[in-house]
Amino acid sequence: MSSRSKDLMPSSREWPPDQLPAEFRLSRSRIMYVESKSGGLEGAARIGRVYFSKTGKTLYYRGLRFQSLKGGGFKANYFETESGDEYWISGPRKDKDDRLYGGSRGVEVDADVRAEYESFLRGV
Repeated sequence: MSSRSKDLMPSSREWPPDQLPAEFRLSRSRIMYVESKSGGLEGAARIGRVYFSKTGKTLYYRGLRFQSLKGGGFKANYFETESGDEYWISGPRKDKDDRLYGGSRGVEVDADVRAEYESFLRGV
């Protein structure tokens, strides 16, 4: 397990929101739940803005690049292309019950999406 996936921390590869590469368009992004599965069934989890490639086959979050496991993962649906670590990536739930076995304990919300996420929870 890499320390990057364990923490879901930003890396030197992460771009400031005002300096995103042109292929990272807001229109091809959405707020999603991202949980590392490299350490077991419950890992570090965040809610943040995930960007989709033009084809939609590659996802990008906090300097990491993900591709689908195409149904081949155990409690995971994506893998990080550099480390091979597995993740669960999905849309957030309005009831905040995002974790596999329920609840939202330890799930952090990125500051740049907090207001939008709170509006989503209120149904606005």
